[in-house]
Amino acid sequence: MADPDLNLLIALDALLAEGSVVKAARRLGLSESAMSRTLARLREVTGDPLLVRAGRGLVPTPRAIQLRERVPNLAEEVRAVLRPAEAIDIARLERSFTLRASESFIEVYAARLVGRVAAEAPGVLLRFAPRGNRDAQALRDGLIDLDIGVHSETTPELKVQSLLRDRLVAVVREGHPLTRLETVTPEQYAACSHVLTSRRGLVRDRMDEALAALGLARKVVAVVPSFPAALAIVRASDLTALVSERQVAAGVAGVRILPLPIALDEVVVTQMWHPRQDADPAHRWLRGVVLGACREAAVSPL
Repeated sequence: MADPDLNLLIALDALLAEGSVVKAARRLGLSESAMSRTLARLREVTGDPLLVRAGRGLVPTPRAIQLRERVPNLAEEVRAVLRPAEAIDIARLERSFTLRASESFIEVYAARLVGRVAAEAPGVLLRFAPRGNRDAQALRDGLIDLDIGVHSETTPELKVQSLLRDRLVAVVREGHPLTRLETVTPEQYAACSHVLTSRRGLVRDRMDEALAALGLARKVVAVVPSFPAALAIVRASDLTALVSERQVAAGVAGVRILPLPIALDEVVVTQMWHPRQDADPAHRWLRGVVLGACREAAVSPL
């Protein structure tokens, strides 16, 4: 059996409410002949005359009287489903969102983001999930609402928005031998022992490629999954690390930033979501809050 034409439900609602083909046609902005053809189709699909002539007017059949109690609510449900989403009252919104983000992003931006959300929508709960797994399937399955980070690979299926630009800087402990140098050469930098940050446990990154192009190699003695972990090790050792500039922009106790001896390209931090949430007013608001918090941090002291 073919799916019913929902336009017939809207037409039936008008016919039962007006009790007249002419008035129903006027209500829906149709011609009288078009409304008559629609009534004929309704009679065919329901198996009932619905409206029959009595004198100079039309009267409803018993089936029509029975339907008259149900059709208005059904027609309004159809209209509500098919019309664009209405604006929502963010201050009254009660909902939870899951954001997948790195530990460093959470450390730098979460407080500002949570503060903005609490001020605008006190009924909203934010859940932060680790970015150990970059699989986009979690977005497709609705397990996370936003994936925030450096997305080297994307798919046309997903929506992506740039949040900020960042770059890596070299850090060492206060008093490290490199801090006594006015400039650090690639050779001096490579001669140090290093702690590398990699969520996947890799022992090489872009810096190793840049050093290799100069015929140099560095010694990596530790691999950690996050910038905060790398900073903790650097602070208590003679190791050096590459961390996000925004991670240390406000200064970190016991740690010094050194000019990077080899220029590395900036990285772009983005937020990614599934298209099914693109038009959702609450999700659109959340994306705006995340973007605003990141841009505010970009121009304010951290």
